[in-house]
Amino acid sequence: MNVRPIIVDLDGTLILTDTLHESLLKVLFKNPFLLLNMLFWLRRGKAAFKHCIAARSELNADTLPYNHDFLEWLRDQHAQGRKLILCTGANEKIAVSIATHLRIFDEVIASNESLNLTGTEKARMLETRFGIEGFEYAGNSQADLAVWQLSSKAIVVNASTRVVSRARQNGNVHNIFIKRPLAFRDLIGTLRLHQWSKNLLLFVPLIASHGVGQLNAWTQLLPAFFALSFCASSVYILNDLHDLESDRIHVRKRMRPLAAGFIPLWTGWLLIPLLLLLAFSIGTLVNSQFLAIIAVYFLLTLMYSLFLKSLVLVDCLTLAILYTLRIIAGAVAIGHSLSFWLLCLSVFLFLSLAFVKRYAELLDLQASKTAHGRGYHTSDLPLIHTMGVTAGYVSVLVLALYVNSPEVQVLYQNPKLIWAAVPVILYWISWIWMQTDRGNMHDDPLVFAVRDRTSLFCAAIFILIIVAGATGIPW
Repeated sequence: MNVRPIIVDLDGTLILTDTLHESLLKVLFKNPFLLLNMLFWLRRGKAAFKHCIAARSELNADTLPYNHDFLEWLRDQHAQGRKLILCTGANEKIAVSIATHLRIFDEVIASNESLNLTGTEKARMLETRFGIEGFEYAGNSQADLAVWQLSSKAIVVNASTRVVSRARQNGNVHNIFIKRPLAFRDLIGTLRLHQWSKNLLLFVPLIASHGVGQLNAWTQLLPAFFALSFCASSVYILNDLHDLESDRIHVRKRMRPLAAGFIPLWTGWLLIPLLLLLAFSIGTLVNSQFLAIIAVYFLLTLMYSLFLKSLVLVDCLTLAILYTLRIIAGAVAIGHSLSFWLLCLSVFLFLSLAFVKRYAELLDLQASKTAHGRGYHTSDLPLIHTMGVTAGYVSVLVLALYVNSPEVQVLYQNPKLIWAAVPVILYWISWIWMQTDRGNMHDDPLVFAVRDRTSLFCAAIFILIIVAGATGIPW
């Protein structure tokens, strides 16, 4: 029997994230004013800094993104009677909580308030305790090279090609757990490119005013679309960083790149200011009023991500406003004024879709009593359904009243034909809610709509009716 213990690193090895970054996020989101204190903690050294951060945060060991292939191998070794020791540069509070959760480690060795157990410091400690080649070591980073040189067997886990190559030079690499390559879809998923389809709402004012043929309007709307999209992506990333724990217990959201550990958390922090800079830079190509809308949109989405989404009903009203704000931004970009009818229709329609989003989320979480990170209970489902359908049908009523208004008589050559749009929208709203009730709804109803054949068919019919009414095609 092999009596040498297996020493296991934590960050980037056992788990696909960094516990210091995770803890730091929790502390900052809970109290951003502690950022000033952190500068003083750093002056006391990295060990003291980790200790102060760990003392003010609670990581949920159940939801962390573990390296499952490696973890299964460790469990097999544990079942064979091998001694496993978790030895990490993470603070001892965090390391103990993870070891307690996994129940496969015989011992935990970690950083404390005065000792930062990484790199050469870890190598010296292990050499003193176990002697040269008295242990096997599993790690992932360049800092682990010093430890591998002293180990009898090197177990390389989730390491870069460069680190693997340097580890092989020692001649003691026993096992390699291949690092999952960063895929292009991870970047797309992080930026949420599919969510950019919502920003097509910018073009609604142009279409509603029958100005599709105005070339100068398109030269304003195209940069506006990308500016708003980059701004939205920055907030989506911030939201993903804020909701890591909630996403990790969600059926689908747990595979988001940041939550799953496919992309490092520091990458998310880096992308946020870069995307915002890009958004406002492109926004200068539109006009100053559009830049103001971008700023309002960012602040409102920031407030939504940080706390408004946890407030019952306020969250759905905020979502409705954010959808409507896209239409307002489109009007501002081309210098058009918005009618009362379009704004009223937008608010009620998007309020209905916001309730669709919450209803779909609660359906996924019926096994629990509350939605994690939300203020709703699964018992609220019938009421949310009622409010959502009602808001949707009110939007149809607004459309019907608009069709009978003097504005339609001026805008359309055959205004009576526009009445045909009312049953189309009524059918679509009913269809959306029926699909939601059946559990077929995506997390975002607009994303669902651009992929749903029935929704696309309704959109095509609606456009044909509007074009026919505008051009005067007879019945």
